[in-house]
Amino acid sequence: MKKHIAVLLFALTVSSQAFAEVLRLSDPVHQDATSETFGALIEEPPELTKLSAILEAPKTYIGKQLALETKVSKVCQKKGCFFIAQHAGKTIRVTFKDYSFFVPTDIAGREVTLVGELIQNEVSDAQAAHLSKDLGEKGSVKRGVQYQLVASSVKVPKLVAE
Repeated sequence: MKKHIAVLLFALTVSSQAFAEVLRLSDPVHQDATSETFGALIEEPPELTKLSAILEAPKTYIGKQLALETKVSKVCQKKGCFFIAQHAGKTIRVTFKDYSFFVPTDIAGREVTLVGELIQNEVSDAQAAHLSKDLGEKGSVKRGVQYQLVASSVKVPKLVAE
């Protein structure tokens, strides 16, 4: 009997995750057969930079227009107003210029291309708690000086139906 209850609880958990509501609070500015672009349409992006290079010498990149390809590891589940980019074991929070667009909340795991600017900011205890809550992971964002990418454009690949 306990085994049947455990299987039922597992099935309910998996099915509720499969049907979690995906929020899309912004329309793409461009779509093609393979991708959607949110924010500004960038005609000629700068040369690609690796996230690991940016984080090894961040002061070199502050205030510069950057382009990079990166994996989205986590997305704000409240609105899609930020995500955590990951590459080669390094992570950084990506927000959106002037809070003017959002990304779909289901893009975790996808490789995106973004154009933006690196900034340095101070994250307070309250901000860290707020960001952690929006990621659905208590304590995942720490307080203190942090670097963040402020994206003006994010190109997201579409999921390919199997």
